[in-house]
Amino acid sequence: MTAERVAVGQGTPEGTNSAYVLPDRGVVIDPGPPTESAWTDLREGLERVGLALESIDHVLVTHWHADHAGLAPRLAETADATLAMGDDDAALIADYAAERDRRLRRDVATMRRWGVPDDAVDVVIAGDEPSPMPDEFPVEPLADGDVVAGLEVLETPGHTLGHIAFVAADAIAVGDAVLSTYTPNVGGSDTRTTDPLADFDRTLECLESRPETLLPGHGTTVDPDRIETIRSHHRERTDRVLAALESRTAATPWDVARDLFGDLEGIHVKFGAGEAAAHLERLERAGRIERVRDDPVTYERERP
Repeated sequence: MTAERVAVGQGTPEGTNSAYVLPDRGVVIDPGPPTESAWTDLREGLERVGLALESIDHVLVTHWHADHAGLAPRLAETADATLAMGDDDAALIADYAAERDRRLRRDVATMRRWGVPDDAVDVVIAGDEPSPMPDEFPVEPLADGDVVAGLEVLETPGHTLGHIAFVAADAIAVGDAVLSTYTPNVGGSDTRTTDPLADFDRTLECLESRPETLLPGHGTTVDPDRIETIRSHHRERTDRVLAALESRTAATPWDVARDLFGDLEGIHVKFGAGEAAAHLERLERAGRIERVRDDPVTYERERP
């Protein structure tokens, strides 16, 4: 893949985004967050790599998060291009206004089920401001094995339910599936997921088996050993979750998140509780802990 990286945006929690441009195919992948500064970054980057707006045929998105998908409708409309993304994420952009309302209601219910206090839930929701995207926009859904503009689609769920990657001859644009300096959130970054760690394990296994270079959604490169480092991180996190549960008679995901991460604020309330919930669900499926209550979901360690 002759992919040119364009750095876009500055203010997201994850830092600067990496859009990828394939001038010879008229493709832009993950154009960036929906801000004027990011739009300027993108336009200047497109000019630098020699891709005119009128030559863009496909705007491709790895997942629904605004720092990756936010500019996609604007770019597709301006360029008269097709916007495409994974079929399990497509509706969140195609029907943005209605799906945002559903997502917020789902996030509230899920955080409460995790044991997050109402005042912390309220802060998370208050900070989830709507993106300046159209209420509706046509999106082409993509599935595993599809080919668009000569790029193969790989389903890479975990960070979101419908996360995908785009493969060409020598590189894969992996979005937030694998990042070079920190581990993607799994569990809190998409509350639709039911077994996000299992999904993420399969994604890592899939990407590890590929010979291509991985192009991350933040940063410039991914070290070949990075996937095993991420695996090791999650093994250690599972052990820490189990140890946190040992110190209590019973615990909710929120209890465990506070033990793991200390004080949590803003969006990190959802991310931290979701990560704890994902590891607790893994331990429950392995028979190492027992769920003793459903609302809020509460666990005890299995005793011999």
